[in-house]
Amino acid sequence: MITQEQLKDIQERTEALHRYLDIPQKQMQWEEEQLRTQDPEFWNDRERAEAQMKLVKSLEKWLKDYKEVAAFTEEVNLAFDFFKEEMVTEEEVDAAYAKALAAVEALELKNMLRQEEDAMDCVLKINSGAGGTEAQDWAQMLMRMYLRYAEANGYKTTIANLQDGDEAGIKTVTIEIEGDMAYGYLKSENGVHRLVRVSPYNAQGKRMTSFASVFVTPLVDDTIEVEVDPSRISWDLFRSGGAGGQNVNKVETGVRLRYQYKDPDTGEEEEILIENTESRKQLENRENAMRLLRSQLYDRAMQKRRAAQAAIEAGKKKIEWGSQIRSYVFDDRRVKDHRTNYQTSDVGGVMDGKLDGFIKAYLMEEHRP
Repeated sequence: MITQEQLKDIQERTEALHRYLDIPQKQMQWEEEQLRTQDPEFWNDRERAEAQMKLVKSLEKWLKDYKEVAAFTEEVNLAFDFFKEEMVTEEEVDAAYAKALAAVEALELKNMLRQEEDAMDCVLKINSGAGGTEAQDWAQMLMRMYLRYAEANGYKTTIANLQDGDEAGIKTVTIEIEGDMAYGYLKSENGVHRLVRVSPYNAQGKRMTSFASVFVTPLVDDTIEVEVDPSRISWDLFRSGGAGGQNVNKVETGVRLRYQYKDPDTGEEEEILIENTESRKQLENRENAMRLLRSQLYDRAMQKRRAAQAAIEAGKKKIEWGSQIRSYVFDDRRVKDHRTNYQTSDVGGVMDGKLDGFIKAYLMEEHRP
């Protein structure tokens, strides 16, 4: 059974969250912002109204999460007292403690997400690496992993673009993920993911290594200022792929946006290529492609800002984005993150979307003093 020290620890952490989150101030702010939504002319400006509603819901979620933590902690306290009077069992006390601990750790983790972009939805893109069918199969496995993670966390997912592999798997996929702190949590997945396994596509049954890259960017909305130079945009149209029959588009509804990006600091130029086949309507696909472009441009500006901040905080361990971040070794039943050294033997769980351990380790490393 839990000890008196464990009970004290969970109580102190709950009190600390009350201070760090400034719950009384958040409650007052929520009441004020909620009042603004009751103005009869509130919905006259839809964009502004939607931004206001997003703010209200965000504050409401913080308050709800803390209220849940406080309630669970109080349940542990009561269970501990009831055990002394033989009204509950050791197992019931431990179960209450486990529930409270999970809630406290989840809110502590969320409290680490303080950057403006952390609260945003995100765009997650997976590209298969060299290696043909094996790499394309690995990319599809990663897509399933992130879709399962999103489902478990109540996130909404939309596949904006998907290109099937030559024989199996996928070449690339772009997924829009919407939900509470989606970017803040999934930014930890940015980089190259390495798979080692006995390949089902190799007749000799050899152990093979495959790679796939994952890019995660904040999904910006119309409230975020992003400068896009229209003169640097060009468009291609193509028919969206389908399963045949009635599902094949007979008109060019797929769009390919090319943007000639010029780095404002170095003057270097590169082409940003975005494809969108999300809708059967060309106009909607154009709008979606522009939104994804704005998200990428915002991400580039954000990364420059973060790099400048990292240069100032030279004492903090640098986390390289875009490098090989994690290895999935199926035969050895091991998944290891090379940035934090966090690893688990629950390969099946990870591939079913259980990524919380990796995400927590990354955020703790990122916030290490």
